[in-house]
Amino acid sequence: MSSEKDIDFVLRTVEERDIRFVRLWFTDVLGTLKSFAISPEELEEAFEEGIGFDGSSIDGFARMEESDMLAFPDAETFQLLPWRPRESGVARVFCDIRTPSREPFEGDPRGCLERVFERADSMGYVFNVGPKIEYFYFDNDLDPVPLDKASYFDLTPSDVANDLRRQTTLTLEKMSIPVQYSFHGGGPSQNVIELRYTEAVSCADNIMSSRLVIKQQAAANGLFASFMPKPLSDAPGSALFLYMSLFDHDGENLFWAPKSDHPAHLSELAQHFVAGLLKYAPEYMLVSNPTVNSYKRFITSGEVPNYATWGRKNRSALVRVPTHKPGKHVATRIELRNPDSTSNPYLLLAATLAAGLKGIEDELPMPEESTSDTFNLSEQELAAKGVERLPRTLGEAIERFEQSELMRETLGDHIFNYLVKYKRQEWEEFCTTVTDWERVHYYGGV
Repeated sequence: MSSEKDIDFVLRTVEERDIRFVRLWFTDVLGTLKSFAISPEELEEAFEEGIGFDGSSIDGFARMEESDMLAFPDAETFQLLPWRPRESGVARVFCDIRTPSREPFEGDPRGCLERVFERADSMGYVFNVGPKIEYFYFDNDLDPVPLDKASYFDLTPSDVANDLRRQTTLTLEKMSIPVQYSFHGGGPSQNVIELRYTEAVSCADNIMSSRLVIKQQAAANGLFASFMPKPLSDAPGSALFLYMSLFDHDGENLFWAPKSDHPAHLSELAQHFVAGLLKYAPEYMLVSNPTVNSYKRFITSGEVPNYATWGRKNRSALVRVPTHKPGKHVATRIELRNPDSTSNPYLLLAATLAAGLKGIEDELPMPEESTSDTFNLSEQELAAKGVERLPRTLGEAIERFEQSELMRETLGDHIFNYLVKYKRQEWEEFCTTVTDWERVHYYGGV
């Protein structure tokens, strides 16, 4: 809940900065950003009593007969929108969604993450996450033709997005979203922006804001930004890498341990957390990789995880342990490599945190490190090592998710049942759609 101090600061800022529109932001179950604007005169009432809206028009929220919802702004998330004029300015604030009786709405993705985060907090853990967002720039929203032929970290005249990344970074930082790195990605016209780590709910808010800013800045320059996991058949796909760690309430990193305890400097707690991520990955992949196209990204390139493994220098592992600088214990973290930006970041962080906490609670042992590329091993060899293959299609991911007690418990019946129903419809529609590939191969007959 917003504190009185935060609310007073927001109300004073709105008055002093001549803010004429306050946009209330929230997401539907699928992760689409939703918004409606109120006048500054309505803001104080919004903090105290919420602002009513029709939830039946939001995917996954409510049926017509129970459509009334209340949006309660979170004052800590108040920010001016820097691309709007200074005079009669516009601000945004993320909201928690509640029922008319002011109970948390079980279909609110942000509320879902808050519940899991608070459970971790009660156990003495603060879940910190730093996202690395990959995406493409194209010159239109219909035909994905690359604008350059550059590759990782290239700085050449062919990198047409260099200035655009700079503008995007500056805009994000004006919204108090610090960018740690930005650079050209591995594919043509692919770009990367990595945000500084923060606690989980703020991280999800920052991901939602970044997606909008990236698209808005691209459109302002006559380009189109796409977060589609695999828009080009012959180029690398786009991921949403997550750098994760648990801290205690004193700011100490709980994942670090001396090398004498573990070769990757992982504490026993971190090992259990990783074991949970590996064990439950097939169950949460419907959340982390929720579209048909998500699974086109998982090709045998050596850069994308296809199996539930971990490693340090092995980028085909699901969980990678980056090497931190000597003496920088606070930087100890793990990298989850399978998610993509079609995911709802609130549900993504809720599901993966729950998997890690389950690993801690059950004291799951961390399996053997995957030191060689898993693609060099046969299915039989992997099975002998106890390595499980991740779902290959959206259909497989739905089946694994539907059987998961952990995901139902974490997300709640409302979100869980909606995802199963909606995604099954999406999968069945895809399976009955005739594609260009099929026409090329089968239209002429035998």
